[in-house]
Amino acid sequence: MALIIQNPFLFSTKLSQSRGLLHCFSAVSQKPLRYAVLGAGFAGLSVAWHLLQQSSEESNLCIDIYDEVGIGGGASGMSGGLLHPYSPKVKLLWRGEECWKESLKLLNVAEDARSSKSLDMVMPKTGLKEGDFIVRRSGLVRPVLSVKNMHMMNDNAQNCIASCRIESIHKDAAQKLVPDLCVPLDLAFHMPEAVNVNPQNYLEALYLACKTFVKSKCSLGISCKELNLHKESVLNLLELAGDYDAVIVCLGSGAAFLPELSGRLPLRMCRGVIAHLQLPDHIREDYPENSPSILSDAWLAVQGPQTLYLGSTWEWKSRNFSRHVPQEEASKALAELLPKASAVYPAIKNWTVKGTCAGLRAMPPLTAEGSLPLLGCVDEFIGGPTECKYWLFTGLGSRGLFYHALLGKLMAQAVLSCNEDLIPSELTSWKHRVKQ
Repeated sequence: MALIIQNPFLFSTKLSQSRGLLHCFSAVSQKPLRYAVLGAGFAGLSVAWHLLQQSSEESNLCIDIYDEVGIGGGASGMSGGLLHPYSPKVKLLWRGEECWKESLKLLNVAEDARSSKSLDMVMPKTGLKEGDFIVRRSGLVRPVLSVKNMHMMNDNAQNCIASCRIESIHKDAAQKLVPDLCVPLDLAFHMPEAVNVNPQNYLEALYLACKTFVKSKCSLGISCKELNLHKESVLNLLELAGDYDAVIVCLGSGAAFLPELSGRLPLRMCRGVIAHLQLPDHIREDYPENSPSILSDAWLAVQGPQTLYLGSTWEWKSRNFSRHVPQEEASKALAELLPKASAVYPAIKNWTVKGTCAGLRAMPPLTAEGSLPLLGCVDEFIGGPTECKYWLFTGLGSRGLFYHALLGKLMAQAVLSCNEDLIPSELTSWKHRVKQ
């Protein structure tokens, strides 16, 4: 008996839908790769994003992010957000141009996700507010305060990268950028392409980007990808061994408190206090809208014409990771920070302190290449079942925003391929020193 098709288009459509359902069912039936990412700060969300991006289209993937506080709840959310590729002596940092470009890419990803029309549908309970910025593109300025390093800084500035220029400017030009800026040696370094990031808004938007990406892939029916945020702590690593193909520890200072890693990481803990300042309404001279933020012994991260953050203190050997700053600690921090700020921006006297907050940084050891984060496979430190691999990404210190994008990408590549050799040896050499 011949098959008569009265509507070939309808038959073709139904057949296509049927194949799509079969393909989706096949994808769902495949065992997914399961990864646990501990920490929802710069390192953790960068790793999560790049795991999603670099996994194959056909592979099923489940990523569980664990952070007892939530997105940006640790030191990442408390950082100053001043992003540029240079040291305090304006020397290009390790892999400076590559890290800079990768960080800008992730900032764009976050901004695109935030501007998406699917904001309410994908993440209705996000803390994002449409009026808050993610990136303020007004540059940075660093007045030179010491004759000692002036010539070295001038030489370093000549070796800047084209995508983040350093302009050596005199006092008059500097004060056109920031009225009332103090330039005692008639020299300042202007970085017009440097940016000021709102860390909390950025991290929430990057998580939104991850969720949006997962939703888009699942809707195509090619594979099943899943991303979950668990607001709970992981007390020890071995408790996750049977559930995941790999566990990536991105806890910053929290990594040193895990029993399997305690006392084995060459990290120094440093608590930093940041002050939130506001310009009273009766002061007519706002901080100019397009003026750069200020780098000095204390930095001023401008949030708007009447709002800025001032930081940061350095309390070494602290183990206090609470964001809360008691009154005595706040008074001590302000007694240190305000005179430093006044030395470069005397108008700070007109601003009112609205509050303080703090974070605990995990500072890596100093190497010939600078203070570089700690990365690598740490199976030999953990023991236990061999079916799960353990990875570490910590020690971002005060440069988390700068290093997180490139190193998160490299870590994701290493995890997906189970190949630590994909991570530069400068970032894994700490393990050899620990074993010695």
